Amino acid sequence: MVSNKNKIFNDPVYGFISIPDALHFDIIEHQFFQRLRRIKQLGLTHLVYPGALHTRFHHSLGAMFLMQQAIQVLRSKGHQITKDESIAASLAILLHDTGHGPYSHTLEQTIVKGVSHEAISLLMMQKLNAHFGGNLEEAIAIFKGEHPKRFLSNMVSSQFDMDRLDYLKRDSFFTGVTEGNVNVERLLIMLDVVDNELVIEAKGIYSIEKFIVARRLMYWQVYLHKTVLSAEFMLTNALNRAKELSAQTDLWATPALQYFLKNATGMSDFEQSSEMLEQFSRLDDFDVFTALKVWSGHPDKVLSYLSSSIVNRHLFKVEIRPEPFEEGKIEAIRQSIMRHFSMTATEANYLLIIGETSNHAYHPNQSQINILYKDGTIKDISSASDQLNISVLSHPVTKHFMCYPKELAGLSGI
Repeated sequence: MVSNKNKIFNDPVYGFISIPDALHFDIIEHQFFQRLRRIKQLGLTHLVYPGALHTRFHHSLGAMFLMQQAIQVLRSKGHQITKDESIAASLAILLHDTGHGPYSHTLEQTIVKGVSHEAISLLMMQKLNAHFGGNLEEAIAIFKGEHPKRFLSNMVSSQFDMDRLDYLKRDSFFTGVTEGNVNVERLLIMLDVVDNELVIEAKGIYSIEKFIVARRLMYWQVYLHKTVLSAEFMLTNALNRAKELSAQTDLWATPALQYFLKNATGMSDFEQSSEMLEQFSRLDDFDVFTALKVWSGHPDKVLSYLSSSIVNRHLFKVEIRPEPFEEGKIEAIRQSIMRHFSMTATEANYLLIIGETSNHAYHPNQSQINILYKDGTIKDISSASDQLNISVLSHPVTKHFMCYPKELAGLSGI
């Protein structure tokens, strides 16, 4: 039994982060939260940026730290935030990512298809609430956006929240992509609340502009980098192939991964089966990567090729452009894959990835970032900005991509 729960973490981004109370300490010690140490924040991005090995654990602690700093700022400006509300907001942001599966969003498209990490995070928070005697009720209300003080929910999830502030700063730090580095201290000190909504004082407008531009640059340079896209879709296809094979025969996997390869999943399954949530809480990056290493020697040529290619960073060639690819070119590459690897058309489709990706730097239909002027006027950043055309940045940018094995690059017709 640990008696001294007044601990600190030495964070490379912010310095010392204090654990505010015993409840925070006990939740951080719980297996649901400790699991985040074994899930990388940026999935397979380290295959492009070798320093990107930080975890969801790092990020969650950082977001908690920023929440506590933001609450201090708002209190200093006369806004009443009780001790219980402060603790609840801190716990809500601390636990916001507990539902993430291995390699970020990949599992949401494969073995737990259609179940969002936010939904699983909520289930985990409810489980923790029962374990800790109902002490997370207010944190859950904030997480769900149901708390009467809406600005607390804004700080957990909105277009300007502590989650985004931390991941931009942290991901920039660990990738070395300096364009994503935002002035967190300046942004926090400019926070205020008007009519129960979070606002930014007008003198912080340029910092907000930088925040929006930094987010756009980080998306195209890091999160949606074409080689990262290639790796993540290769992993998606490897897991889909593994699930297909598992329906026909026994496929080696750790017990937790085996459970999800064998069982169909949906949100109702998670809600009705305590075993499913328990198995999910045991699933992390190590389960998937260990399986890939074993599957590299599997007799199925699709699974073995994809697995060994990820393990050894033999990633697909990527073509990316603003318009869709012609059907004739897609079919020519499919036929080349079939000939080169002696595969059927169904098998070849696992080695040919066609898709599109898009990004809003600022989404006009989501919660606004509001700018507060000295006369009390409030304007959305898209109309308040005078240096950058934020309204242009609010339009989605869509790019089409095609990925296929590099061995085909020199063949005729490719």
